[in-house]
Amino acid sequence: MQQDERRTRFEQVVPTIVNALRRYLARRTDAATAEDALADTLLVCWRRVDDLPADPLPFVYGVARRCLANAERSRRRQRRLATQIATLDPPPASAPPPEEGPDPDVARALAALRPADAELLRLWAWEDLRATEIAVVLGISSNAASIRLHRARAAFKVEIGKLRHAAGHQPGREGDRR
Repeated sequence: MQQDERRTRFEQVVPTIVNALRRYLARRTDAATAEDALADTLLVCWRRVDDLPADPLPFVYGVARRCLANAERSRRRQRRLATQIATLDPPPASAPPPEEGPDPDVARALAALRPADAELLRLWAWEDLRATEIAVVLGISSNAASIRLHRARAAFKVEIGKLRHAAGHQPGREGDRR
């Protein structure tokens, strides 16, 4: 592709993906990291504009997922460094940030799942992706994505059931008139 064609393709694709991509990242990290990961993702898309498929969103989610993983690794390194510095000169105590995200029960149920299962459910429920699209994002086969999604949904159902039962809800079927 010529430079002008590449630019035209990039300018056509970005408006169709940027809002969904921004939401995807915002649901997974803080605002500053999300914006950094968005910029990194768009940079990768520019560099690989020739590789973008006709439906670029699942491909771009996969790129964003890897950019976010890089940002998280960087954040962990920074935390380790901050911990080392704090042992030399401890900062004043501060309150932890408030819990962000969806319904607290949903957040707790997702947190109780394996991270891979929670990510599958987020892609399915929050990003509204089908199993074939999830497969592209995660770099796995469609069959594997379907199986993992089925198992993740079952595990989530168990976790949400535990939370509801602990909150005093009676297990059973609706409409049971025994």
